[in-house]
Amino acid sequence: MSSLQGYIDRQVLLVLQDGRTIVGILLGFDQRSDIVLSESKERIYSIDEGVEEVPLGLYLVKGDQILLIGEIDEALDKAVDLNTVRAEPIAPIRY
Repeated sequence: MSSLQGYIDRQVLLVLQDGRTIVGILLGFDQRSDIVLSESKERIYSIDEGVEEVPLGLYLVKGDQILLIGEIDEALDKAVDLNTVRAEPIAPIRY
């Protein structure tokens, strides 16, 4: 868990077990990997349309729902026109 300390106050991307993708500024975390994000947005991918961003604001994600956490290069992210990106949505995990 200490490896998340380096991501504090940086923009991160979370992929959740239900297939959702959340982007936001990492404010904090706890011993159960629960994550607090500020300025967060859900990115909804589609084959037919560009990426839709739904503002979420301050957001808490339970650690047991997180599959992946990664830092986003903000300069590269801003350079991408999300309206032109086409992608299949990530399918939820099935147990």
